[in-house]
Amino acid sequence: MSSVPPNPPPGGYPPYDPKTQWRIYREQQKAAWRAQRYAWRANYAGAYGPRVPSVVGPLILIAIGVMWLLISTGRIAPGAFWSWYAHWWPALLIFAGLALLAEWAIDVRRATPVRRGGSFVGILILLAVVGVAAAAWTHMRGPWMQGPWNKDNDFFNMFGMPEHESDQPAIHQEIPANAAIEIQNPRGDVSVAAGAATGIDVLAHQVAYANSDEEANKVFTAEKTSVRVSGSAVVVQSNADEHGRVNLTVTVPPTAKVTINAGRGDVTASGLNAGVTINSGHGDTQINGIKGAVIAHLSNNRHDFSAHQIQGDLTIDGNCNDMTVSEVKGAVTINGEIFGDVHMENLASSLQLHTSVTDLQLGTLPGDMTLDSDTLRVNASTGETRVITHAKDVDLNQIYGDSFVQDRDGTVSVEPAGAYNVEVRNSKGDVEITLPPNASGSVDGRTHNGDIVTDYGLTVSGDENKTVTGRIGEGAKRIVLNTDNGDIGIKKGPAFPATPPAPGPSNIGAPPAPPLPHARHLRPPPVPPAAPVAQ
Repeated sequence: MSSVPPNPPPGGYPPYDPKTQWRIYREQQKAAWRAQRYAWRANYAGAYGPRVPSVVGPLILIAIGVMWLLISTGRIAPGAFWSWYAHWWPALLIFAGLALLAEWAIDVRRATPVRRGGSFVGILILLAVVGVAAAAWTHMRGPWMQGPWNKDNDFFNMFGMPEHESDQPAIHQEIPANAAIEIQNPRGDVSVAAGAATGIDVLAHQVAYANSDEEANKVFTAEKTSVRVSGSAVVVQSNADEHGRVNLTVTVPPTAKVTINAGRGDVTASGLNAGVTINSGHGDTQINGIKGAVIAHLSNNRHDFSAHQIQGDLTIDGNCNDMTVSEVKGAVTINGEIFGDVHMENLASSLQLHTSVTDLQLGTLPGDMTLDSDTLRVNASTGETRVITHAKDVDLNQIYGDSFVQDRDGTVSVEPAGAYNVEVRNSKGDVEITLPPNASGSVDGRTHNGDIVTDYGLTVSGDENKTVTGRIGEGAKRIVLNTDNGDIGIKKGPAFPATPPAPGPSNIGAPPAPPLPHARHLRPPPVPPAAPVAQ
């Protein structure tokens, strides 16, 4: 049975058009993909619920807007804001995490699952990157210029509340000459000096951040300084908090043993004969004319430290910015991070300095030492000198003793003052030694991808890996020089005196004691009414 084709439509079949057929096929495929996508969305929404925006994004935008409004209106100094943000930016991540936890706790109780939007993640990452950059800049350069609102990181004055000032009546108390005095001041400067009398004198200059005189007087009353005496134990305490600060000027007997606990403020101590212990949180520290031992704990302190004319040992631990030390009779021990420059002169005993970058040990330092981010220089030291560092140029000049240097990514120059052992191990840097006329040593030098230049009749061999060997004079001492990717230079230098120079007066001026606090008063604290007199 044969099939009969259907009758053609009136007018016949249209002619075959490949473009029309392809367009129809493409439209059919698009329709199929749209139907599939709608099906996926329906299944995804049924499994995970509708999308709900997170509240974290809007809160971050509001916080950014408020801070920029305060900056643009002059309520917050830009430099002060960036210094504050460099310290506290991790709190932003904590806040975002707590907000997301709260949203999750709400979502798990919903009958229908929901999905939280994450459009704020990009902003959060950007703010974190900015915070890390600001913290790194502050870490390298120290505190930025700050506005008065956060001179001491006072939270309640961050919006520019007026400062009210007042002098508390002077306090005089008789105490034993050898009393143990503890000064506690959480916010404000502390200046301690020795007096001639056996008593203790305290002057307290108060500062309050308040919008009215009435509120300021309440702060003055709350932060009032007191002196408590219990036998030979004396406690001077102020109660300053975020609403204000107290600057203390304390005069003590010369033989009193003093401990200073300062939270946020500068510390100055001078003329004490029984030593001093300082616990400083934030602020500069200046110490001068102390006959006993000095112990300084600098907790996260990126401020300056200076100590001059110390008759006992000097021990420093913690972080600081610039450091100057001179005329110290006892041993100097330093442990912590130093973000600025270091200068030391006239140290009659040993020096031990330890940071995350540099380890330095000296016998004595009748000359001077400077240390910064790029260079370590020692001029005129005695005893064994040991340096372990990296990314610094090391220059040891007029060294009366054995020398050991380990460095990388820097040049090393050593100039011994006589016949001493010298060992230098460097990586990616040149090594140069300058010997006096009375030098006597057995030389063993090696370099990779470097040249060797010598003013002595030593044997130099090798091509890519060069060596230098031989004896100078009688060869009594060992001279070992090793470097990778650097040159070695062995030079003849001038003669030095047989003995190191005697310590002389320091070129560093001792810090003067600050003047007694006298400042304006918007209104003095109220005077209590006199007690009634019996008739």
